[in-house]
Amino acid sequence: MPGITNAAVIDVHAHVVLAETMGTAGPHGPELTTADDGLPLFRAGGFKLHGVPYAESPFMQVGLRLERMAAAGIDYQMLSPNPLTYFHNVEPENAVSFCRIHNDALANITSAHPDKLGGFAAMPIQDVGASVEELQRSVSELGMRGPYIGTDTVRPLHDPEMDQFYQACVDLNVPLFIHPSPAGIDGPLGDPNLKHFDLDVVIGFAAQEAIAVASLIYGGVVDRFPDLDICLSHGGGSAGYLIGRMAQGARKRPWSPEYLRADGAFEERFASLWFDNHLNNPHSLALLKSIIGDDRMVYGTNFVGWDAPEDMGSTPPDPKLADNARRLLRS
Repeated sequence: MPGITNAAVIDVHAHVVLAETMGTAGPHGPELTTADDGLPLFRAGGFKLHGVPYAESPFMQVGLRLERMAAAGIDYQMLSPNPLTYFHNVEPENAVSFCRIHNDALANITSAHPDKLGGFAAMPIQDVGASVEELQRSVSELGMRGPYIGTDTVRPLHDPEMDQFYQACVDLNVPLFIHPSPAGIDGPLGDPNLKHFDLDVVIGFAAQEAIAVASLIYGGVVDRFPDLDICLSHGGGSAGYLIGRMAQGARKRPWSPEYLRADGAFEERFASLWFDNHLNNPHSLALLKSIIGDDRMVYGTNFVGWDAPEDMGSTPPDPKLADNARRLLRS
């Protein structure tokens, strides 16, 4: 993987919007137009994002991305699907169409800049068999470094039907990255209170990530697939703060399997997961590091997103994070 071997700063959390994917998910879009007030409008399913200039930003302009990376001191960046376009709840045929075109387009970008950019593959995870096929194609033919899925799909992360997909990741020796999306884009609407003050992103994401951690551990995924490296965004959301309560549930609740009831059993499995360090607060990050250590932490920024760190470039991250990223990405 050219460029990543000697990179001092590797950013694993950076989303991309691809012009080639517009209209490839059938009636769900995505669609980039102009609103009546002249501002850009991005539509994914029934969700509309108003006023974000994707077309003129690093999200879509590779040259601008590379300039901003250089200014921020980022040597290498992994590009991942836009959370607004996971399309995990749409018709499988439309999801497959979108993911294939998305991954082809992303591979064209990363192959043109192999010293600076790598890619994670979009997955039509509502169809596990199709996801296995697309994962194999994306890794073997397109050079993707692994799959990227949302926290919410048509089935829970611990559903046995997902095991075929997890096994494919192990067989291909690639990590799995998991990141939330706003509830209701193409699936269930979720808690209506999350529609105020952007709480679906500010708080909803953190809740989804904590639920993902609990599902992967309570549901036995980490035990069934000990060789599968799973990385969660935003430091696992609120999972670090909630670990005591989740561990107590493992010890006390009647549904908990015997192997999770021993003291430290939940915490041991929690520490086997990977997390990016994008928590927006040094105290939150310190809490997470006190639980998992620093061997399974990687650097993530949500590059040019609303919550990206404002001090990128002025405070270089710990070099160990880049070494961790190389291990995680098999580089």
